[in-house]
Amino acid sequence: MKELWIEVPKASPVVNRDSVLKLAGEVGDFVLEGTRAHSRSSGGDISVLTTLDEEKIAQLKQDGRRVALRISVSGKEDENAAVRATALSVDYVILNCLDWRVIPIENLIARTRGESKLIAEVSNAEEARLVLEALELGTDGVLLKTSDPEELTKTAAIVKKQAPQVKLSAAKVTAVKQIGTGARVCVDTCDLMVPGDGILVGCQSAGFFLVEAEVSENPYVQARPFRVNAGSLSLYTLVTLQNTRYLSELKAGDEVLIANREGNVRQANVGRVKIELRPLILVEAEAEGKPIKVILQNAETIRLVTANGSKPVTELRAGDEVLAHLSAKGGRHFGVAVAEETVIER
Repeated sequence: MKELWIEVPKASPVVNRDSVLKLAGEVGDFVLEGTRAHSRSSGGDISVLTTLDEEKIAQLKQDGRRVALRISVSGKEDENAAVRATALSVDYVILNCLDWRVIPIENLIARTRGESKLIAEVSNAEEARLVLEALELGTDGVLLKTSDPEELTKTAAIVKKQAPQVKLSAAKVTAVKQIGTGARVCVDTCDLMVPGDGILVGCQSAGFFLVEAEVSENPYVQARPFRVNAGSLSLYTLVTLQNTRYLSELKAGDEVLIANREGNVRQANVGRVKIELRPLILVEAEAEGKPIKVILQNAETIRLVTANGSKPVTELRAGDEVLAHLSAKGGRHFGVAVAEETVIER
């Protein structure tokens, strides 16, 4: 299992630091503070050295302590020092590759495999993915330096390969109404989806319907498992667990959130967005006592995910149940939730 270490920069605001440290206790293995790394679950400490001091390492090992060497790699000499540290039986080597990130890590994976654990310093989830895939085997973990809880969540999903989740609730359809022609958005992703996968969209930031990808075969149109016909261009969609965007804003290269009926979510990149005029349909529902709405293209290929399958919007009737995600109370400012804001959405 890969390890996730977290270090919060000293200059971080207190509120950010507290949020990250709280989350680190749930998703991380070690929190690094100065010359000590401690497990927030087991309480075990690791002594962290910043110079290759053979006597100090020997003394700490003799005392039964676990030892890590933190080293900046800017050339072959530093790389050789990291190899010497593994020969001294340090438990971890924490690498900060200053100029070149991939090649020194690949070299050290090859030279130290099976000795000390290699932990690479990273600043975001993308860098974490890169080092964890270096030389196919990857490092044994990453040290994420951040004060951003969202970045920690994304990195944890990559390191631990545990899908984050959203809560999905049963939403009972209360009305279905044709509303004429309007602009709707097809989101073509760089991913392949399966039955039960889709994108969460809604007229309000308080509630999102799970619209299934075009995974179902029919006599008239081939399945397009990379595509979600996501609805009106003014709809909100979740692009991370915390943030929304309007469908009209999405473009190639952006990230969207794919969810399945179990509530597991993953990030996918947008490959293309198509906006076209099509007949639309308004679906109104109620979930946990809250009214929610969505506007979708009025066609048989657009399906809402249910607990046991999916249903075309053309067959929806009052009393049917579909799956929806309800967000926390409050409003949003440029897609960011503001719990204290009072917003009425109709």
